[in-house]
Amino acid sequence: MNALELIRLRHKLHRYPELSGEEENTAALIRDYIRKYEPDQIVEHIAGNGLAFVFEGKKEGPVVLFRCELDALPIQDVNDLEYKSVKEGVGHKCGHDGHMVMVAGLAHYLSKNRPECGKVILLYQPEEETGQGAEKVVKDEKYKKLKVDYVFALHNLPGYNKGEVVLRKGVFASASKGMIMKLQGKSSHAGEPENGINPAMAIARIIQRFNDLYRNKEIFKDFSLITIIHCRIGERAFGTNPGYGELMATLRSYRNDDMEVLTEKAQEIAQEIAIEEKVKLGVSWLEEFPASVNDDKCVDLIRDLCEEMEFDHSCKEQPFKWSEDFAHFLLKHKGALFGLGSGTESPQLHNPDYDFPDEIIEKGTEMFHNIYKKLLDL
Repeated sequence: MNALELIRLRHKLHRYPELSGEEENTAALIRDYIRKYEPDQIVEHIAGNGLAFVFEGKKEGPVVLFRCELDALPIQDVNDLEYKSVKEGVGHKCGHDGHMVMVAGLAHYLSKNRPECGKVILLYQPEEETGQGAEKVVKDEKYKKLKVDYVFALHNLPGYNKGEVVLRKGVFASASKGMIMKLQGKSSHAGEPENGINPAMAIARIIQRFNDLYRNKEIFKDFSLITIIHCRIGERAFGTNPGYGELMATLRSYRNDDMEVLTEKAQEIAQEIAIEEKVKLGVSWLEEFPASVNDDKCVDLIRDLCEEMEFDHSCKEQPFKWSEDFAHFLLKHKGALFGLGSGTESPQLHNPDYDFPDEIIEKGTEMFHNIYKKLLDL
């Protein structure tokens, strides 16, 4: 593996980020880079801009997939770097540039030494940040034809030592979904509010009931949360009693069954209050992430590898509260999502000053390399 070459690739990806659904040039750059390692098959346009590189073993066996993400975030890159993003308001502030490069590093190993059996697939997924990409991929006929058996992915983790592998059996990252409530009443003169229907009271009551809901420990088996993220009522017109309002919330839980309860109860509360306050209610859902549930044996395999390779590693007691759409792959296949520390002093993910640390690229690639060697060199 040429570490300097991979660093140069990351810097190029960082310099030219693309938002979810717009990753055409990023996919082309990755395709051109990995093509020189002569994969046996390149599958393009999976769920849009996704692509997969297939490296076949010497005989039949399991199919192991390693997934990374193509997209960047609508966040300004404020770092003063030679490879600073050239796109105003767009930056790789979640480390997907680093994730792509770690998976690309596998192509070098695979070109020199195909596995004894089975296949290795390097999958570049679009639209992770919107929570839509993975679900689209697993439903795509091109993906289904790959007949995957095992799936693995990692996410860099600020707050952990650089290169520390972070593991957890069962739920690794939470389920979440966005709830949008549109409430239609009737506007009137602000001096005659009795002639209209202002949705303000309905919104206030929904917020209060939502706070009571997620604190009700009797109806949930584990951690659940509702966060109000946006509210708007009417316009800046002091003479008008508004007739329209919107409320948005993020629902979050460790367990998928708790998310079902949370979703049902939240919708019931909103509908009940809308009826009582005489407003029309419309509810829609966005960015739905199931919980990422790891296979215990796959986690054991990674832990054993860490011990064999003498890699610093730890097991997390509680799941992460953030979500990852890799969950959709874990619903279909055995596998694991694990963390890789990006430094205790690193800015947090999605911060404008975050930058993926080049020092951990080699560690991530080595982890992936040894996972497929363990599974396929039988």
